[in-house]
Amino acid sequence: MKPIRIFRHISCEGPGYFSEVLDHYSIPFELVCIDKGEMPPPQINDVSGLVFMGGPMSVNDDLPWIKQELDLIKKAVDADLPVLGHCLGGQLISKALGSTISANPVKEIGWLPVQKIENEQSKDWLNKLPSETTMFHWHGETFSIPDGATAILKSHHCAHQGFVIGKTLALQCHVEMTTPMVKEWATLYRDELAHSSETVQSYEDMVSGLENKVENLQNAANALYQRWLEPVRD
Repeated sequence: MKPIRIFRHISCEGPGYFSEVLDHYSIPFELVCIDKGEMPPPQINDVSGLVFMGGPMSVNDDLPWIKQELDLIKKAVDADLPVLGHCLGGQLISKALGSTISANPVKEIGWLPVQKIENEQSKDWLNKLPSETTMFHWHGETFSIPDGATAILKSHHCAHQGFVIGKTLALQCHVEMTTPMVKEWATLYRDELAHSSETVQSYEDMVSGLENKVENLQNAANALYQRWLEPVRD
């Protein structure tokens, strides 16, 4: 089996729980560490899928690797190769497919509910999820929905939390989180939590009951990842 290629943009935002799922199914993967100066390989014929993780930068920043990843995503989607994006990764997919990335009305940081958008694609991709699920968030920007794609997730303060097109899944929320990752982010970026609000949680709220929150998140992640991996495992 060809490996899945995962793109990491900052050291603390690695594949997390997604790598555990891949190990469970004995699916090989390789990590491209953009944060260490590695550049995106231009070819896609040596992998079974592409996965793009998050990061504190904007898709609209003038960084050389961003254009390379955008070109790679467009090539993969056109070739019907599975593509998956988390937060920044979802925004990269959106922009690669011709849509825009802009400021969300508010920042969403912490554990906040996400709702299904009822349509046929949602029934296909989210059939194992309830109508509302609490997900982990850390973003100030959001994507628009590309032509030909279907929105499947939303939240009260962010209209576009997820979309699909073919074998591609783009997420605004973070379903890859593990308990250590949440603790690390909450510590590294604690200054962003100083002024809590309806959509920005305090440090104390973010880490309270963390094991249970992560367990519930990973149950939702299992449903999404298993559906995305179907063409890879066939």
